[in-house]
Amino acid sequence: MSVLKVENLSLGYNGEIIVENLKFNIEQGDYLCIIGENGAGKSTLVRTILGLQDAACGTVTLGDGLKKSEIGYLPQQTNVQKDFPASVREIVLSGCQARNGMRPFYKKEFKLAAENNMRRMGVDTLAGRCYRDLSGGQQQRVLLARALCATSKLLLLDEPVSGLDPKATADMYETIKNLNDEGITIVMISHDTEAAYKYASHILHVKKNPVFETKDEYVNSDLGKAFLSI
Repeated sequence: MSVLKVENLSLGYNGEIIVENLKFNIEQGDYLCIIGENGAGKSTLVRTILGLQDAACGTVTLGDGLKKSEIGYLPQQTNVQKDFPASVREIVLSGCQARNGMRPFYKKEFKLAAENNMRRMGVDTLAGRCYRDLSGGQQQRVLLARALCATSKLLLLDEPVSGLDPKATADMYETIKNLNDEGITIVMISHDTEAAYKYASHILHVKKNPVFETKDEYVNSDLGKAFLSI
């Protein structure tokens, strides 16, 4: 079943088109890795999927009854965000905000979802800790638990291992793979071509004329061999 379909999409900013005629279709349970040079438009694509930025032309269609507010999103962190003075529980619970509506307090079901996702990501023992006092790997697990509060279908991850040490990086990749094995569709931006080769089912190479292929097709192509250095 299709979860995300992009047709004839062109992206740009400041009046300049950076990606043209982008087409791809993601099925439930796929693992798409988005790669490309810096400034190619990878983060712009993710923001467009989320409805945070308008496309120059083309369409983004969500399937399987999915709404944009039900996409789990893990953005790149800024230094200000890393220093956010809230508890782990508050951060994770905020992932339910879109579904909670205008209510001043979170419903019991959302509090339970936050507790479950903290356990799922192994950060339940940190629930009362201040977010800014955690390690980089712990912070990313907290943000992943937050993203899971918004979805059971689709996660968009923008450089989820950026700034992590090798052990935390390996742990994060395995966690994401486990979520994919559970049936959650993954769309991940990464500069880590080894991770793309190891985990992805499909690869989208973002450039002026983008390429979308299965992993096997891509790694055996001239473009893939040159970009992945395999």
